[in-house]
Amino acid sequence: MPKRILVADDDGLIRRMLYNLFEDEPDYDLCAEARNGEEAVALAKLHQPDLIILDFSMPVMNGIEAARELKKIMPNVPIILFTLFPPSATELALGEFSVDRIVPKSEVSHLMTHIRQLTPPFPSLDTISQVPVVV
Repeated sequence: MPKRILVADDDGLIRRMLYNLFEDEPDYDLCAEARNGEEAVALAKLHQPDLIILDFSMPVMNGIEAARELKKIMPNVPIILFTLFPPSATELALGEFSVDRIVPKSEVSHLMTHIRQLTPPFPSLDTISQVPVVV
């Protein structure tokens, strides 16, 4: 069973780009798309994703506020802050972020590497049952 990913970004082009990225990844499915942090929290409760990707700057509730709320209700679900505006070293030092990884949007080519590190795909039971047993 593929890992479920929730994406929250107010930019429709970014959401579309991520949709296309996951379309080519058989071990990962985009289970929901949100336009702001408030929608992300509601959709996360509904879909129970295995990983969440949040934009930093969104209307209604930004990515950091959403991450704090999400970590309260699903503390073991990894969160990637995928942003144009990486936080300053001071903000990082203060530990103000409830995220597992910060990935600049300029490094989209490395996003799947981060996702695989945080939520490695596991073979499904169907795949395991098809492996021949050597006696």
